[in-house]
Amino acid sequence: MTLVDLEHGSPQLAGELREAARHLLMHPLTAAERYPDLFRTIRRHETALDRWFTQRLGYRLHVSHDTARLYKSTYAPAGRPLWATRSDPRPLRQLEYMLLALVCACTTAGPDVVSLRDLIEQVRSAAAEADIELVGDTTERRALVSALRWMIDHGLMTELFEHVEQYSTDETADAVLRVRPDRISLLTLPGMGTDTAGLADIGPPRDVPMRQWMRCRLVEDPVLYRDDCTDEQWSELRRRLGEESQWLDEMFGFSLEARAEGVAAIDPTGRLSDRRFPAGGTVGHAALLLIERLAGGSAPGAWRDRETLLAIIDELIAQHGGSWANTSVEAPATLLDDVAELLSDLRLAERSPDGELRLLPAAARYVVDPDLSTGIQGSLL
Repeated sequence: MTLVDLEHGSPQLAGELREAARHLLMHPLTAAERYPDLFRTIRRHETALDRWFTQRLGYRLHVSHDTARLYKSTYAPAGRPLWATRSDPRPLRQLEYMLLALVCACTTAGPDVVSLRDLIEQVRSAAAEADIELVGDTTERRALVSALRWMIDHGLMTELFEHVEQYSTDETADAVLRVRPDRISLLTLPGMGTDTAGLADIGPPRDVPMRQWMRCRLVEDPVLYRDDCTDEQWSELRRRLGEESQWLDEMFGFSLEARAEGVAAIDPTGRLSDRRFPAGGTVGHAALLLIERLAGGSAPGAWRDRETLLAIIDELIAQHGGSWANTSVEAPATLLDDVAELLSDLRLAERSPDGELRLLPAAARYVVDPDLSTGIQGSLL
């Protein structure tokens, strides 16, 4: 019997709960002024949603009068980046991330209103205390603006007078910002590590129930491979596959795709992914073509050294470079790195520290049908 049944729910209630749960998965920090309708739904069903997330995933839901915060403490995906604003959908660069962390450190305790110039001075002071050298050049100013835009986009601050964008090109520019220290205090930024070579340990931490850990892997990762689990964990997952499929559908509208090599939770709508595949653009096209080339060899899952991979990229540029971005065509090594990062993040391939790459089983689905779609579920905050 489902939670909706127990609460004498209706199809409308089930739809509202699913819509709210899907939203929180993608937007763990939700400001009422940015998503007014969804926030009202979250407030209306706060108890049921909290029970869902707590009992099934080990997450914790905090809801105030104008803010919802879903703490994803059970499982932290390796190498998951923070993304820039909705108008600039890309992973934050390391400098942007560092400045974001410094801005958060400087604003958690207030004040509620601050000038951009005063905030910049506080950031520089905090950086000096942490032995971080800031030079104040154009690249750094643009990175700081990106960090501030990220905070504005997430409802952590608001521009009251002038705009922070001006600081990108004018170091004397100023603005007045209203800051939300209460929301900033809810934000725990993930680590800055970028290792996506794989998980060092198999299984959940000692204080995390095994079933919750496996459910979180299905919800947050593109695929849970057989090798990610111990024999006991894999047997338990396969035995309860029907039950897990039921709650995944009830809570998020996911369907399970099970193979001998692993299990994936598929979102038929394709909207619960911050990084989708196949993807448009040069990197997405090159990644799909690289899969086809590597899968067509005599040993599709074998490690390929960087020299071999660069040779393939050069051949692909010769064939398709006319329709690709000039910056990628002129820098094959960078294009290879971008492709390898995309495939690794989606768990379609695995990278070694010395630049080798090998396809993982889920990549085969794109050789059979390149129109199939997958992505990274959820968002990390």
